[in-house]
Amino acid sequence: MQGFTGLRRNMVDCQLRTYDVTDRAVLTAADEVPREVFVPENLAYLAYLDQSIELPGTGRALMTPMVIARMIQVLDLQPGEDALEYGGGTGYGAALMDRMGMKATLWEPDDAARGLAVAALTAAGSRVAIAEKEPAKGSFDAILVSGACEVEPKNLFSLLRQEGRLIVVEGIGRSARVKLYQKSGEVVAGRTVFDAAAPELAEFRRPPAFVF
Repeated sequence: MQGFTGLRRNMVDCQLRTYDVTDRAVLTAADEVPREVFVPENLAYLAYLDQSIELPGTGRALMTPMVIARMIQVLDLQPGEDALEYGGGTGYGAALMDRMGMKATLWEPDDAARGLAVAALTAAGSRVAIAEKEPAKGSFDAILVSGACEVEPKNLFSLLRQEGRLIVVEGIGRSARVKLYQKSGEVVAGRTVFDAAAPELAEFRRPPAFVF
């Protein structure tokens, strides 16, 4: 474990801090949450590299540490808020938000990934709730979408409370941008906050165009 502790500190210092992650709560959570338990044991050596990690047997992958940390930073979370991670695979993002003092929930529709999340969150000592089905509308102050969407994740907007925020990677590959949405009244408006790529969420692919 001492080896992983050193790798975790290097991740914080050499990846997160150099990617404009400056929020003390985010950095502390990243330094304390054992990312290695959120991947299969045989892939633990990849946990602290600057890369996404496919989760075998599922349709999910963990985003790179610096992208997920910076997305959480942009959400500007306040202690005690209700925060959701959607599509988080094994729930690393939810564990970070839990460690920051949020009431964190993981909603992972991929059954195989959700099964892995139960074990990972238990091993990490996280208090994250795991949703078995779509949460009630208006349940969350903040939503972290842990993957790339080709289209706006509009079905998640209804889960936001008034003034709630949702952050997501929109686009695939080099065209991808991180967008922050906020709900005001009946309107949810978004703005681009930085460029980043992430593993694709299949449920948010653009429908195939009809070709004559």
